[in-house]
Amino acid sequence: MASVTNAPFRCDVVGSFLRPDVLKQARADFNAGVIDACQLKTVEDVAIRDLVAKQKAAGLKVVTDGEFRRSYWHLDFMWGLQGIERSASRQGYMFHDEETTADTAVVTGQISGENHPFVEHFKFVKALAGNGHVARQTMPAPIQTFSEVTLDRIDGQQESLRKVYPTDEELVDAIAAAYKTVIADLYAAGCRNIQFDDCTWGIYCDTDFVAKTGMQAVDIQKVSELGVALNNAAIEGKPDDLVINTHVCRGNYHSTYAFEGGYDPIAPYLFAKENVNAFYLEFDTPRAGGFGPLQHVAEGKKVVLGLITSKQPGLEDKETVKARIKEASQYVPLENLYLSPQCGFASCEIGNKLTEDEQWAKIALIQEIAGEVWGEN
Repeated sequence: MASVTNAPFRCDVVGSFLRPDVLKQARADFNAGVIDACQLKTVEDVAIRDLVAKQKAAGLKVVTDGEFRRSYWHLDFMWGLQGIERSASRQGYMFHDEETTADTAVVTGQISGENHPFVEHFKFVKALAGNGHVARQTMPAPIQTFSEVTLDRIDGQQESLRKVYPTDEELVDAIAAAYKTVIADLYAAGCRNIQFDDCTWGIYCDTDFVAKTGMQAVDIQKVSELGVALNNAAIEGKPDDLVINTHVCRGNYHSTYAFEGGYDPIAPYLFAKENVNAFYLEFDTPRAGGFGPLQHVAEGKKVVLGLITSKQPGLEDKETVKARIKEASQYVPLENLYLSPQCGFASCEIGNKLTEDEQWAKIALIQEIAGEVWGEN
């Protein structure tokens, strides 16, 4: 079998890992003014070096910084764009049985992507990855940024946005251009693997999203076509050797979730038309529905099956997971299937409700199953 040099790999991860206690304390101390940004970075650097070493020891071929420099999987990236500022929201995001911390992103000027802090963050991981490992950069999908800044989560959010971008079309163009700048800068820094994380699709899979979010009812075709168009606009013109994948989620905060429902409503748009290399998909519980929507995956595209939950510590039964992989292969050829947790272990710094040992046991289980199914380690 030909050697695989870029993600997805048979045993893969979504990107975030549980923060060690020393890092959580350092971030709390920084927020309280006890330590400065330089001292916080020193703690982050040490924690990331240790994490990358652990990823390598676990046999992973892709390494990340665990999102250790972020509070959230998505908002920190948005705050790093020019023209977008951090602001406290009226309330957090409402999950199944818990409310998240309350922050949002507000457009205050022309959006652009130069000097994004994630580029320097990536350089640090790239230097640690070395030969034989792929350094991955995760970021929210362009449509995720569009969704956040067009919500009404704080008084004046919409008024501030519309002073700068009177129409959605102008906003779409600006976000796509900003992402292109960040992607180009990451590529120049040596990045060859980017992952768009995208919860917008998870929202529209849920038939009850209007009641859960307070959003207006939408035309699924219209919003799906917008999402695909914006994400594709950001990808357009990328270098051939830059692999961009996407991860679709229904919410992942402190082991709870926000949305449920199968991929059926959005599959004809996302799976068929988004110009990514692979889809990392949540399939760890019945909330994600069946594999039928995978019939819409465009020929040659890859699917990473998130059959191992990152939310709970118990290990899945290997034979059950292998049977589900076989079932999925009715829709996507086995050679185009891969295995991972359904999401990261800590999409926000609070992390999910399991220990670091349990986290690594999950990854070891994925390694075992991948070896038995595909004969690869």
